[in-house]
Amino acid sequence: MPRRLQQIRTELNTLFRPGGKVFYGWWLVLACVGIQWLAAVTWMHSYGAYALELQTEFGWSMSVLSLAYAVTRLESGLLGPLQGWLVDRYGPRRMLIIGTCIFGLGFFVFSQVNSITAYFTAFILIALGSSLGGFATLMVAIVSWFDQHRAKAIAWSQFGFSMGGLCVPFVILGLEGYGWRNMALYSGLLVLGLGLPLALFVRHRPQDYGEIPDGIPLERQEDHAVHPPIQVSLSWRQAVTEPSFWLISLGHGLSLLTVSSMLAHLIPHLIKGLGYTPVAAGSVFAMMTAMQMVGLFLGGILGDRYNKRIICALCMIGHCLGLLAVTYAANSIWLIAFALLHGLAWGIRGPLMVALRADYFGPKSFGIIMGISSLIVMLGMTAGPIVCGVLFDVFGNYERAFTIMAFASLSGSLCFWLAKPPSLKS
Repeated sequence: MPRRLQQIRTELNTLFRPGGKVFYGWWLVLACVGIQWLAAVTWMHSYGAYALELQTEFGWSMSVLSLAYAVTRLESGLLGPLQGWLVDRYGPRRMLIIGTCIFGLGFFVFSQVNSITAYFTAFILIALGSSLGGFATLMVAIVSWFDQHRAKAIAWSQFGFSMGGLCVPFVILGLEGYGWRNMALYSGLLVLGLGLPLALFVRHRPQDYGEIPDGIPLERQEDHAVHPPIQVSLSWRQAVTEPSFWLISLGHGLSLLTVSSMLAHLIPHLIKGLGYTPVAAGSVFAMMTAMQMVGLFLGGILGDRYNKRIICALCMIGHCLGLLAVTYAANSIWLIAFALLHGLAWGIRGPLMVALRADYFGPKSFGIIMGISSLIVMLGMTAGPIVCGVLFDVFGNYERAFTIMAFASLSGSLCFWLAKPPSLKS
């Protein structure tokens, strides 16, 4: 076997089989991929297609439909502190099981919706279930099981969300073939039938099962700790006095203003504004998600080699150009340009948000720092769908809405550009 192939094999064994067998943490990562795929394919990426069906049947405005979607994002953000306490106290598996049951129940209620009240009730259940049984809960487990390979584990677990986007065309075919009520019912059954078994693979701390983080023998961990990397470590009180904290938070919020707008309104824009068929619109959505997956790979590589702040600023310009392309698309070439620009910018920038904060503020109070920052970021995630929905109802198209989102991304680029490292070093 050539020397290079032998070296790759050794590196892979060190990563995945440090003790001569596959480290259980990687099975946990696979379970997280499956759980996040469920949430993405049944709801997060499919919302726009459901919104069109609901508008056709009930005649509800996009403002009302967008408000419900935004409420779910707001609920998820506000739930964060309580959810963290529950997961720490009772463990991620128990919260995943409870959340998955509520998530499935939400779809059963959604399949029977006949009024605005029932619609909002279903959304609240879906949001509560997907939050308790979703990303934040899963991250507690992954962080416990990985130390040296934590970034890889977190990044790779997010591929489930991207893979869900690739499946949107199949969801649209299901909506056309079986109707939105049946698809909601089938989604609830899928969530329970697949989500509950996957939740059983999630374990809280490796020490409870005779394992150690990364599966690396203790003597090798001690060797690694002899020369630990020197890094800044600020308290949350110190961090919030730094301009970079607010600039990064604002830039992140503006980036999610764009992302949330596309998740909620891209498919309606392609169908109502540009005249594409639902299947063609779903294909564009899937293309965007495929580019995001490529970006996830590139983000880690580029972030380790180049200035993360500059990369984030350039990605925000990519978001801006991508949105302008899809807003005024004259042909399919412009849609391909959108998928490339927006998808790659989303994928590359996403993993660097956490990494940039860690570089600037260190691990001392990182959880609280992220929690305070998330209250600002949540505003962008919530406002995007609402603003786009209201402007669509007023003007009858998405041109003004998406143009505003594009220039908001451009202002976000300036935020990252100005977010210089903290001057306080202790």
